[in-house]
Amino acid sequence: MKADSEESSEFIVKNLDLHPVYMPEMYRELNPFRDYKSYYKLRQLIRKFKPDIVHTHAAKAGAVGRLAAAHEGVPVIIHTFHGHVFHSYFNPAKTRVFLEIERFLAKKTTKIITLSEIQKNELSKTYKVADASKFEIIPLGFDLEKFETNQSEKRKKFRELYNIGEDEIAIGIVGRLVPIKNHALFLKALSIVAAKTKVKIRAFIIGDGDERKNIEMLATSLGLSFNNENLGQRNILTFTSWIKDIDVSNAGMDIIALTSNNEGTPVSLIEAQASGKPIVSTSIGGIEDIVIKGKTALLSDINDEQALAENLLKLIEDAGLRTSFSLKGADFVRQKFSYRRLCSDMATLYNSLL
Repeated sequence: MKADSEESSEFIVKNLDLHPVYMPEMYRELNPFRDYKSYYKLRQLIRKFKPDIVHTHAAKAGAVGRLAAAHEGVPVIIHTFHGHVFHSYFNPAKTRVFLEIERFLAKKTTKIITLSEIQKNELSKTYKVADASKFEIIPLGFDLEKFETNQSEKRKKFRELYNIGEDEIAIGIVGRLVPIKNHALFLKALSIVAAKTKVKIRAFIIGDGDERKNIEMLATSLGLSFNNENLGQRNILTFTSWIKDIDVSNAGMDIIALTSNNEGTPVSLIEAQASGKPIVSTSIGGIEDIVIKGKTALLSDINDEQALAENLLKLIEDAGLRTSFSLKGADFVRQKFSYRRLCSDMATLYNSLL
């Protein structure tokens, strides 16, 4: 269920010698005909495989998957909320429809996993998706080793590729170029920073999507010169499109930013801290559960470009602060987001439900 503008993650399962079953009908967008075909195929697959547990992720796949599992009598049905679509995605009427669907699906779900306490409270108390007793908190876990090793070599490789001087501070923002990611806020803050600081700065938008042309137009209107994947140019802003080896680009950065209007648990910020990079972000969703406010990240309200700019300036102009955030961030995620911890937590939950 990958959008055309997104980089494929297929290489991850290939590296693990796993062989997934692909369903071409399953897309993020609603489509009654394709969605019913997905539902029908899933029921056939479940009937053949006879699983004891069906564990779903994401809104669309979670809805189709849980319905299919329930109708085939699967004993344990689990769903993980990585985020939700109950604000900043759709108009109020459409949002209400999705909320009611999730409340209905929750009744067919044995356990709902959230990634943080904040997310659990939001779903159980604010949106009343289900009673708090139905939720289990299991933070994400990753193999972070590649973000921690060979930092100097990777930094040199990235900065030589994009012609970044040692006296330049590189700021990266990673993610799909879609409205919810609010790249406009990043550009507005960047223009404020560029007017105030005497430090040489370069900014890199890593990702792609439907909003790219609009973001480029905004950059032009703000007077931010940019280039599109032209490695020889040295404009203040570079659109890199997708970069597969994000550990290399992280190593080349000095600061990682995120400006979303809504997020669950943004993996890019966990990876950034594992790479030893300080964070500047909007304070939304589960972000405060994956950073240490004021110690690994500087946070501001959504749509406050002045506050975001001030936070960027603090880190740009204070090398000591960047170093402090870097050391604390790497240690924090190493302890909290190990994939071994995730596997152990998930196995414990599976066994308890069976």
